[in-house]
Amino acid sequence: MNGIRLAGALALVAGVLLVPAPSLAHHSFAAEFDGTKCRDFSGTLTKLEWANPHGFFYVDVKGANGAVEHWSFQTYALITLRRAGNGREIFLDNIGKEVWVRGCLARNGREHYAAAGSLKFASDGVLRQMGQLQD
Repeated sequence: MNGIRLAGALALVAGVLLVPAPSLAHHSFAAEFDGTKCRDFSGTLTKLEWANPHGFFYVDVKGANGAVEHWSFQTYALITLRRAGNGREIFLDNIGKEVWVRGCLARNGREHYAAAGSLKFASDGVLRQMGQLQD
């Protein structure tokens, strides 16, 4: 009887271990952002979120009416940014400084949210690729 219980317990453990864990599917650019609605933004870099799978940086942009709009920009995966030489430090060194961003707006109409295509820090003027370039 102990052999049957042991075999049953082992089968149960093996079954649990073999069940695939749910994973979040990675989305395509086109699923979340509209490549036909890209524009240029200029403003002040205010914040950085450096967390997988994508980084986010935040820019205060003065709107047409003069009011400040708080924009969020999604980047490539962090490993892709690092491999291109765009580490966390370059963002942190530019918090509070002027930036230029080429970004594509969210497809679902979410306000003040875009995918970053390219970014230029006023401090060095280097154009950096942050995501898919559209247009």
